[in-house]
Amino acid sequence: MSNKEHFSNRWGIILASLAMAIGAGNLWRFPRLAGQYGGTFIILWIAFLLIWSIPILLAEFSIGKKFKKGVIGSYAEMTGKNYAWIGFFITVCTLCITFYYSVVTAWALRYLGLSLSYAFSADNLGEKIATSPEYLETYWNSVSNGSSSTIILYVITIIVAIWLLSRGIQQGLEKASKILIPTLFVLLVIIATIALNMDGGIKGLEYMFSINTANFSNPRIWLEALSQSAWSTGAGWGLIMTISSYSRDKEDVTLNTFVGAFGNNTASLLAGFAILPSVFALSASSEEAITYLESGNQSLTFTVIPKLFADIPGGAWFSSIFFLALFFAAFSSLLPMIELFTKNLLDLQLSRKVSSIIVAVCCIGFGLPSAFYLDFFNNQDWVWGVGLIISGLAIIFAVLKHGAARFKETFIDRDSDFKVPSMYFVICITLNIFLGAILIYWWMSQDYSKSWFNEEGQWDVTGIYSNASTVTQWAIVILVGIVLNRFLYKNFAKNKL
Repeated sequence: MSNKEHFSNRWGIILASLAMAIGAGNLWRFPRLAGQYGGTFIILWIAFLLIWSIPILLAEFSIGKKFKKGVIGSYAEMTGKNYAWIGFFITVCTLCITFYYSVVTAWALRYLGLSLSYAFSADNLGEKIATSPEYLETYWNSVSNGSSSTIILYVITIIVAIWLLSRGIQQGLEKASKILIPTLFVLLVIIATIALNMDGGIKGLEYMFSINTANFSNPRIWLEALSQSAWSTGAGWGLIMTISSYSRDKEDVTLNTFVGAFGNNTASLLAGFAILPSVFALSASSEEAITYLESGNQSLTFTVIPKLFADIPGGAWFSSIFFLALFFAAFSSLLPMIELFTKNLLDLQLSRKVSSIIVAVCCIGFGLPSAFYLDFFNNQDWVWGVGLIISGLAIIFAVLKHGAARFKETFIDRDSDFKVPSMYFVICITLNIFLGAILIYWWMSQDYSKSWFNEEGQWDVTGIYSNASTVTQWAIVILVGIVLNRFLYKNFAKNKL
């Protein structure tokens, strides 16, 4: 069955690609890493955009454009009937991320509400923190663990997202992206402008781009740069494959991919321009600023940012703008994630209405544990965050099975006016096999994730960051995919073009 839905024009698909790529990680993870490692990290981050992310995104975009199906169907058509289970793994990996990632939108709304409550009242958050130093930490714990308000906002967000997508591609995802992405960029420019005009703000910008050549010998910086590019751009998620399945037949694969990829990096830099100058301007010393930037991701976003803006004039409004931008970033990424699920159901010949109901039930049901327990959220973030590298390697496998040079000529270059050298694509795809393997090994060798067995000597399947938990969940999905492989190929791929 041919896909009758499509984006109205090139900007529609580009903005949808940006919505997919620009997420919460741009606003909270990139500024921390850029602040921690400075210009050394930024140089490597841009390099890995070209080496890892763009080649994989080119492959994903062209596969989706060619076969016009969801991830399972497109991947099976590309690789053959024996490998539908790999497309299943990519799909489930991204869906598991969808289930917990949607909770971030609710957190952003809770903190937007907190900021606005101080913006519209005579109370001062700085005074509140002075009298109750643990106030923000206590509030964060209440928001992220067992909060009925968080769960209600989470459910509402899912329903609104699915309602938007139920209207179809042009009236749903495309129209939402045309509003969310320009608004997000405007908000980031406003925050950056305010931050850079603070006393000491320029110092943060200078620090962000300072290059310490000695850092190039630190392997951790290389791996952090690779992981940030891999996850921030959405390379290997299957999302761009889903988006491109709605593209027009003559869509330029290479141009769209490059615009989307560099647009994502631009959003990250704007977030860095906003956060780093703010941290330096509002900290007592550079050392204190670095301490803030080296805080954990969630801490930096939900406990440090409100504290930073608590005592400055208009700080509550500044904080409100930041959390509104964070919500837009998280929500814009959530839409393509949900559409990935919907598209696979549409491949089963279900109507969009029925598919939307199934997606709503699954997203709300499987996401509730992450909305209720922060430990469960952190476990899923760890397991499937690392799993995305396996998904990236799966895309590389599909390319190599076809032949990298032949794949580029047949799938990528056919309708592309803008082309990259074939040697560049072939070398990067081959090199990425080793980069992916190294990255997985590195993440699974972290001090807090090395455990395979608990103190009682049992398989540590319940450990938040344990390798046992990670491998067990991966193995279950792979085993189910292999068992269902014939069904998956028959129902998602075979004779349905």
